[in-house]
Amino acid sequence: MNKKTTYIVLMFICTVGFWLFNNFYTPDTYTDKNVSVTDVELQDLNYLQPSSTTGDIVKHNYYTLSYNEKYEQAEWVAYSLKKEDLTKDKRKRPYFIEDPKVKTKSADWRNYKRSGYDRGHLCPAGDRKFSVYAHNETFYTSNITPQKNDFNAGIWGDLEKMVRIWANKDKEVYVVTGGVLKGNMDVIGDEDVAVPNYFYKIIAKGKKDNLKVIAFLLPHKESKKPLTSFVVSVDKIEKETGINFFEALPKEIEDKLEKEINLSDWTF
Repeated sequence: MNKKTTYIVLMFICTVGFWLFNNFYTPDTYTDKNVSVTDVELQDLNYLQPSSTTGDIVKHNYYTLSYNEKYEQAEWVAYSLKKEDLTKDKRKRPYFIEDPKVKTKSADWRNYKRSGYDRGHLCPAGDRKFSVYAHNETFYTSNITPQKNDFNAGIWGDLEKMVRIWANKDKEVYVVTGGVLKGNMDVIGDEDVAVPNYFYKIIAKGKKDNLKVIAFLLPHKESKKPLTSFVVSVDKIEKETGINFFEALPKEIEDKLEKEINLSDWTF
């Protein structure tokens, strides 16, 4: 075998090997098996966890979600963001993998290939740089939703940055976020992953007896409008999603929080 033939054979083997690795290899899990879900944190924040329309609630070490198999994504992802979580550690971008805790299996990442949509994080990787495990957990596909790049890198990214500013200023915020999974939606991939027409984010701060809440509902498109243009009541998001966001609070407090739109408690 001459050098040219040897080179062609080696190139062929490398190409096939890369294709097999890229299409069939995935790690088993990103969750630290030596660390359990933080019991104290869950107890502290249990009263803020939304209802689930599917009953498929998954608790990871650093966020919780309610998975909706019909639309192959979470209907909500909830997590606490503390000031000390806001690090600038550099983290290597891992593979997107299926969530081992979702009973029905979360969507395969290949649904997103050549779809024209970003793999949009719900719990942002940028909020979880404080440890390798916390960062990598955000790459489960249960935490991913199809997003247009000019939305994901634009107004949605601006809102994520604002949440970090609030977490830094107020020491801790609690975030619930997801797509509005209803209506006539585009789908991508072999598993028909739904593309939401709207995305929401609800942020709470303060103690149980003195909570401050702000909610956003954003059309899934590029926008140059200020973030305040998208502030709505929690009631509005509940009507759109069918999710009850503060069901564990006393009814009087819940009703008051969900009806209010109070920008004075938040700095922009």
